[in-house]
Amino acid sequence: MDKPEAVFGFEQNRVTIKDYIKLVKPGIIISNSIAAFGGFWIAYVSSEKALTGSAFFVTMLAAMIGTAFVMASGTVYNNYFDRKIDAKMARTRHRASVTGKMSAASIITFGTFLGIAGLGMLAALNVLTAVLGFLAFIFYAVIYTIWFKRTSVWSTVVGSFPGAAPPLMGYCAVAGHIDMTAVVLYAIMFLWQPPHFWAIGIRRKEEYRAAGVPLLPVVKGNHVTKISIHRYITVLVPVTLLLSFYVGLHHLSPLYFISALILGFIWIYKSYQGFKTDDDVQWSKGMFIYSLFYFCILFFIMMIDSFVMAFFVQ
Repeated sequence: MDKPEAVFGFEQNRVTIKDYIKLVKPGIIISNSIAAFGGFWIAYVSSEKALTGSAFFVTMLAAMIGTAFVMASGTVYNNYFDRKIDAKMARTRHRASVTGKMSAASIITFGTFLGIAGLGMLAALNVLTAVLGFLAFIFYAVIYTIWFKRTSVWSTVVGSFPGAAPPLMGYCAVAGHIDMTAVVLYAIMFLWQPPHFWAIGIRRKEEYRAAGVPLLPVVKGNHVTKISIHRYITVLVPVTLLLSFYVGLHHLSPLYFISALILGFIWIYKSYQGFKTDDDVQWSKGMFIYSLFYFCILFFIMMIDSFVMAFFVQ
């Protein structure tokens, strides 16, 4: 039997389900899904639980799966377009899209299928949610990946525009319109992303430099990046508090407000410590881990608090 063809120094083996799962970047999809469900749930309780019975579960499944599929489609296309860049980075060079284990045609087919299926589910709910999903896909897979990531130091900010779409899409899946509550949810995720990804950028700076990606830490250095991280977090904290006023105490208790304040001040303090540290890599690792903790806990408290208010307090 002939040996599998070697591509980029790796043997081309049988493609597995695990390869497809890695292609959609499951970590991103999980965080997007948490945010999407947060938006969905806030819209649900704000609408006085207009959806009941099977209508609630059908709408929820269509919104969650549809949003996840559209976002996954964007990450698959991102992997396809970035395969030459990924080949130069230690943490990405073993991806099936890089090694040649998966053909370009199979990657594009998979990504297209996810996108069409996801947009179809969202369109079945309402046109607005589907349009938001389509715009997020175009902005992430094309404008960010092909254009800004390769040319601009502010690519992370540009990527935050489509990256913040999940809570907005989840909200619109129920509400069918955009209001100030939806804008605040979008703003929370938009402002969270640059500090999160710049922390990765500082930690992996030399890999991005070798790959030719003009990330902020590569071009401007760690100190300027730390200033930007601190500014974004400082703006993010009061924005998270706005949700209490737009959703109202009828749907969110002071628990959310106090929790958002404490979580935010901890992150502000941790970002301030970056100006005193002698080990930027270790500090950025801690910032990255806390950013994930902050994001998940903030949205979980938001959902649990609104659940308690909706079903046990009223």
